[in-house]
Amino acid sequence: MPRYLSLVRIEENTIDMESADPGFEQRMGALFEEITKAGAMVDTAGLKPTAEATRITWSDGRLSFTDGPFTETKEVVGGYAMLQCKDMAEAVEWGKRFLAVHPPHWKVGLEVREVEEMPEG
Repeated sequence: MPRYLSLVRIEENTIDMESADPGFEQRMGALFEEITKAGAMVDTAGLKPTAEATRITWSDGRLSFTDGPFTETKEVVGGYAMLQCKDMAEAVEWGKRFLAVHPPHWKVGLEVREVEEMPEG
């Protein structure tokens, strides 16, 4: 069964857990439990802020390193989920349900991409 990576995109400086409504964590926990029981959840996690990140770039045969925060970047990957689903439609449906759990005043996006499996051997 194919795997799908959902990249959670946020505007890092506009979202904080203190602005979430009281039922947010409970709704998210219930959805994650449902996805897990359905056998679709492989792994999920939020990511630490870009202030604690390092970008590594390969260009002209050399590596360069940039420590965060990355002020030129408005939207960042704030988390991910690896899902195993029968098709893209199922992965997108879980993604729609994930986004609908968030507080309405937050701006959260989701990029769902099928994982290209490496051939064995």
